[in-house]
Amino acid sequence: MSAPRKYPDELRERATRMAVDARRDPATRPGAIARVADQLGVNRETLRNWVGQAEIDAGDRPGTTTDQAQRLAELEREVRELRRANAILRSASAFFAAELDRPHTT
Repeated sequence: MSAPRKYPDELRERATRMAVDARRDPATRPGAIARVADQLGVNRETLRNWVGQAEIDAGDRPGTTTDQAQRLAELEREVRELRRANAILRSASAFFAAELDRPHTT
């Protein structure tokens, strides 16, 4: 359950693309993120994060890609569910074992 996004996906993609393109050209590289962020009304640090993640996803920078992060989150969710199911099964088996051990009177 992620927080609602402040910026639309289209703006995010456009700003990221503009900043990445500006950073590729040595003449426009210095201050590229700040310029693009100011032009589009996006927080500079937010755009810096988007650009960093785009560079990781493109393989230009080391780090966890978006796909890897999503897969990791899915696996962590699955592990939580399985641990919960195991705890329920342990409790149930302990309950039924206690029932079997209890003397029954007829």
